[in-house]
Amino acid sequence: MCGIVGLISYTEDLSRRTEVLAAMRGALALRGPDAVGEWVAPRALLVPRRLAVVDLAGGNQPMVATDPSGAATVVLSYTGEVFNADELRAELRRRGHEFRERSDTEVVLRAYQEWGAACAERLRGMFAFAVWDVRTEELVLIRDRFGIYPLFYADTPDGFAFGSEPKALFTTGVVAPVVDGEGLLEALSFTPTPGRAAFRGVREVVPGEVVRRGRDGLRRHRYWNFTPAPHTDDLATTEHRVRELLEEIVRAQVAADVPISSMLSGGLDSSAVCALAGRVLAADGRAEPLRTFSMEFAYHLDNFRPDEVHDSPDSPYVAKMAAHLGTEHRELLVDRGHLTDPAGQSEVVRAMERPVAGLDMYVSLYRLSQEVRRFSTVTLTGDGSDELFGGYLWFHDPYYVRAKGFPWLGASHRMEFLTGLLRRDVHDRLDFPGHAADRYREALAEVPLNGDESPRERRMREITYLNMTRYLRVILDRKDRLGMAASVEGRVPFCDHVLAEYVYNVPWDMKVADGREKSLLRAAVRDLLPDDVLRRRKSPFPTVQDPAYRTALREQLRAITADRSNPVNDLLEPSRVAAVLDDPSFGLRVGVTRMSIEAAVQLHHWLASGVTVAL
Repeated sequence: MCGIVGLISYTEDLSRRTEVLAAMRGALALRGPDAVGEWVAPRALLVPRRLAVVDLAGGNQPMVATDPSGAATVVLSYTGEVFNADELRAELRRRGHEFRERSDTEVVLRAYQEWGAACAERLRGMFAFAVWDVRTEELVLIRDRFGIYPLFYADTPDGFAFGSEPKALFTTGVVAPVVDGEGLLEALSFTPTPGRAAFRGVREVVPGEVVRRGRDGLRRHRYWNFTPAPHTDDLATTEHRVRELLEEIVRAQVAADVPISSMLSGGLDSSAVCALAGRVLAADGRAEPLRTFSMEFAYHLDNFRPDEVHDSPDSPYVAKMAAHLGTEHRELLVDRGHLTDPAGQSEVVRAMERPVAGLDMYVSLYRLSQEVRRFSTVTLTGDGSDELFGGYLWFHDPYYVRAKGFPWLGASHRMEFLTGLLRRDVHDRLDFPGHAADRYREALAEVPLNGDESPRERRMREITYLNMTRYLRVILDRKDRLGMAASVEGRVPFCDHVLAEYVYNVPWDMKVADGREKSLLRAAVRDLLPDDVLRRRKSPFPTVQDPAYRTALREQLRAITADRSNPVNDLLEPSRVAAVLDDPSFGLRVGVTRMSIEAAVQLHHWLASGVTVAL
């Protein structure tokens, strides 16, 4: 259940807008290839698309609640999975609600009838949904606590538009794909601002937020955030509780009526998820083994070189882990042709609706999602663990811990993005450093503290919060967009709010009790993994080392910029582009990394998709 779009008007009879309805129906086909529904009324058009995962025969949308006379009262358009649906269904039955099917969609509908928007506080899972109240003509948008599922909206001259992706809003005809200076900063920075989108007039429902739009205007409120609380468990109890929660979460998240699988990189996070999932499937008596998937760059098989963050390739650890668990494993080899294929690059940019930092990583993940889709509809990932348990370099290196800014921006030169090739007047006017500093100050002001923390504990709490509310947004957006572009639902056990609330309040010394990153998690799953996988140093998603890839990118950029009518030339600095194309060493001297060249190529694909930049 993975894609929604809607349009509200308080002056126009939308039931006559058949051409808009047709466009909305086709907007998110990849998010919901199994079914499409619609609610057509004078004030509201709602179009949900479904990727069927649970209760394949039921769960059709939009789902409508009626009064005793049979008149519609509430209409639900829903995406996501609620993993405590069985418990909520039992409670709602005790309160007098009747159920016709097994779907969690009906649970959400009845929960909204019972508790209104406060139902969000009772849902445990990943979700983004819209409720149209026919009686009051009010629209309510609700998003899960970490923003695992996306949800965007925009005010219109006489109402409101919303959708799972901005591209869905554009099909309504009342929102245009225009990017101004603020939007360009959002698109080209690695400092996402909660609630902001790259497109003019488009906003994103903040994770853990309720947005209401009625005739009297727009109202927003947060229903969840981290809450500081004393941690009274000792280390052994804490390790046991983390393990207990992980087992509970994975048990709930492997439930599906379609084939399920798990990503496996050979690192601690994905290996732990796979081990727990395999145990659940075996305990349930399922005959087939867990399906697992990984990717590797073909160039790395014979040419891998250790660098500052990658000690070794993933493949040997993946093979060891797959053999240890007895999974049905498939490894996708990604070569230079995959990475430089313009059609594949364009599909990634269309899915993400912006240029991305690290095109090789995004293209390979998109290819991997396509491979997963051949065998499975749902896949588990280890995303969120590094942010919660402190896995990244910048949690541990004193230089980055003390940094007066987002620590990941200084942790690697790879975070430099398009700024090296952007037109100098545009670059200076946008003020990337000022933008990052402003966003950092805003984020720090939000951090929930109890006031009793030591300076060290306070700083580690701040870094955890920055990662969970900013850096994780990038990771989850990547997972969702690239997975949905291949019609694959990604589930993230480490982004369970009960687990996150508990671990957030664990003192930092417990999280690094053995002096290593993520030692709390390592201890909690020590009996599940081979020793060399358990001891493996944190290794981020690989980036391709093939020097011919950079050469191919430069030639792509040469061909793109050779066409003087190409609008991308209006945003790039000609002298710098020419220098980088003619002398590869020039870029290294002035800070134009491979990521800058990738971003310039993506900017071309972005503009070619119909986006207009208006500075």
